[in-house]
Amino acid sequence: MKLLWSITFIVVLIWSGINPKDQFTWFLEVAPAIIGAMILALTYRSFRLTDMLYGFILLHCIVLMIGGHYTYAEVPFFDGLFGAERNNYDKVGHFFQGFVPALLAREILIRKQVVNGDMWRNVIIISICLAFSAFYELIEWWVAIATGENAEAFLGTQGYIWDTQSDMGIALLGAISSLIALSFWHDKQLSMLANKPESTKVYR
Repeated sequence: MKLLWSITFIVVLIWSGINPKDQFTWFLEVAPAIIGAMILALTYRSFRLTDMLYGFILLHCIVLMIGGHYTYAEVPFFDGLFGAERNNYDKVGHFFQGFVPALLAREILIRKQVVNGDMWRNVIIISICLAFSAFYELIEWWVAIATGENAEAFLGTQGYIWDTQSDMGIALLGAISSLIALSFWHDKQLSMLANKPESTKVYR
């Protein structure tokens, strides 16, 4: 699992960095993936995650690297998709921005026993995801102020005045979808992880 994950990540990262549409945008988009991979490597022994979560994190990284290579406004096959007037690949990215962090937050909260009860845990998870999405929008704003026109491809608004609000709405949808679709299977993975001798045995 570890070797396959690493090979896939490196191969897609190299492809993404070969003649990207905009070098500055590529750096901005793939930086979170690289930082995330470094954190995962550093915490692999001390706080190993479930295989499911590692898989979705890798998928999220691939989404970021594809967006970085083409820029979010010019990813192939997403122009005019389902009659849209814009390229909506950025909405895929923001869906994953809620979907994957929800799973990560859920795993940490359960294993560290931060909060008891499914309802309050889900409220906190969704709140974390919304906070993360809002903070990312603030980062985009700060980058735009600092770099001016150079950040246009990074922002990816494509002239849509409600882009920021819709991005956060899509992230919210991703977080809710993750909790509904994956909680049952995630619990099974957490149980399996707790029974491994090398894993952290803090569970529920």
